[in-house]
Amino acid sequence: MIDGIEIRISRSSDARKMKDAYLRNREYLTPWEPARPEDFFTVAGQNKITETRLVSYAAGSEVPWVILDVDRIIGAITLTGIVLGPFCSANVGYWVDHEYSGRGIGSAALTHVLAYAKNKMGLHRIQAATLLHNAASQKILQRAGFEWIGVAPAYLKIAGTWQDHNLYQRILY
Repeated sequence: MIDGIEIRISRSSDARKMKDAYLRNREYLTPWEPARPEDFFTVAGQNKITETRLVSYAAGSEVPWVILDVDRIIGAITLTGIVLGPFCSANVGYWVDHEYSGRGIGSAALTHVLAYAKNKMGLHRIQAATLLHNAASQKILQRAGFEWIGVAPAYLKIAGTWQDHNLYQRILY
């Protein structure tokens, strides 16, 4: 990817490293993510989440990647809600460790995922949603060629509150 940063599909063995990454970034991610139960921040909790994502990956409805600096997980990016047929679309969500923000890692990961979605999966459209005040994520999306398509009121329950989101899309072909 860039500067020794790697992106790869999640593995069952990633649970401990994911737990460590989420603990390091707990305060940083809290305003941007759903409220998390305490077991989310444990190896057992991350193992359950990873296994569920890998089952969805095997079923073709999700593609979960981790972003690594050597052997340390520093983020994740996931295609979810994959629908083929005439819709041929998916959603993308991502986060990058606070210690690595501003280095272009989110943009590079998104570029990788868009190429994969188009060339390996044949997807036509990718959608993303950001909180209205998440300027950093909006810049990543805009740099990757996403266009703003509107505001979805009370779209996701983030940090314990139903919040409005900006919606973006990228047409791949």
